[in-house]
Formats: sequence, structure tokens, C-alpha cells
Amino acid sequence: MAQAQRQESVPAARKRGERLEARVTAEQKALIEHAAALEGRSITDFVLSSVQDAAKRAIAEHEVIQLSVRDSQAFVEALLHPREPTKRMQERVAAYKALIGDQ
Repeated sequence: MAQAQRQESVPAARKRGERLEARVTAEQKALIEHAAALEGRSITDFVLSSVQDAAKRAIAEHEVIQLSVRDSQAFVEALLHPREPTKRMQERVAAYKALIGDQ
């Protein structure tokens, strides 16, 4: 009964209804258990927060483009002063429009 009451008080966004499973070596499990114990957290909490942090970093690394100063200056220059389209580029645009249509 106490379990049911606790689950009802958890907001819907925080309810854990999905599962992830992983096979690990004995050494990996011991390492994770040791790290979780050092932080005073459960293995589940430690693994979830670690994986979530890693996922956020991976996404950020793929969504954010970091340019050197030289590259960022070249990018801004290209935006401010674009080159005239070449004859080949104009032909490709015309072919695309003929194929797809000029929407």
C-alpha cells in the first residue's frame, strides 16, 4: 500500500516506466558499485545520471558547431558578401526546379 501511495505522488514526468538493460563484466559492475557507493547513491541513480549526462554531451557535440576565429570570420564574410552563382550552379537550380517544381 505504501508503494502505491508513493507512486501516485510522483509526477507523471518522473515516473520510470521504461527499462534499459545492459550486460556488464564483473569488473565493470564492481567499478560502478564502488563509484555509486562513494557518492552515496544507488547503482540505478548513479547509472541513470551518468548515462543521461553522457547523452546530453553527445547531443550537444553534434548540435553545436565550433569554429576557429579564422573559420568564423570566413563564414561571416561569406554570409555578408556571397559570391555570384556559377553557371553550373544556375543550371543545377534550374534542373532541380524542373524536377521538383518551383514551390
